[in-house]
Amino acid sequence: MNKIRTLLLPLAIAAAVAACGKQAEPAANTAAAPAAAEAAAAPAEAPAAEAIKPVAGTYQLDPSHTDVLVQWTHFGFSQPSAQFGISEGTLIWDADDVSKSSVQVSIPVAAIDTFVDKLDEHLKSGDFFDAGKFPNATFKSTSVAAAGTNKLTVTGDLTIKDITKPVTLDVTLNGAGEHPMLKKQAIGFSATGTIKRSDFGVGAYAPNVSDDVQLRITTEGTLADAPAAEAAPQG
Repeated sequence: MNKIRTLLLPLAIAAAVAACGKQAEPAANTAAAPAAAEAAAAPAEAPAAEAIKPVAGTYQLDPSHTDVLVQWTHFGFSQPSAQFGISEGTLIWDADDVSKSSVQVSIPVAAIDTFVDKLDEHLKSGDFFDAGKFPNATFKSTSVAAAGTNKLTVTGDLTIKDITKPVTLDVTLNGAGEHPMLKKQAIGFSATGTIKRSDFGVGAYAPNVSDDVQLRITTEGTLADAPAAEAAPQG
């Protein structure tokens, strides 16, 4: 009997070791499970943005689809805004070398709209824009540089009340292609930037009314003198 026990003892030990090994496997799998779940839950990388490729040429900006929005802080309590339009604007787009592109616009100051009549009149007065004496502001680019896919950095001269200062805008190309209604090549973009109003002689009440003014611009235009697309043949 003792001999039998002696012979069976190694087999029992081997069986016990094997059983322990099988019990350890689920623990290892359990440890790996969170990592696998996390990898599965990770969001897929967004596809790279497709570059917008406007047709080269001179575009006339559309005043009816152009907004120049400005916003400031009033005593730290609110952030009023005002809207300007443009009377005319021209964009020259160089498809081969974007640095040779340019833009210029004219902004009728007297058309400012804050949605508050009394504030409109005050801003047009000598305390601020003195619109009767200086009816227009202008912007003329001095450099255009690519800043990523569909992104540009545009620097130019902003003139208000005959005072000219450089301003830099971060520009995003929104789209380009044939305008579905006008049947002409069109381009559209948005831009943001910041200016100090005191640099242009309209700094009254700063700093209680913030000197820094945020700019948000959006516009679109069509290729000048572009022939309308031919109608598709019928039948």
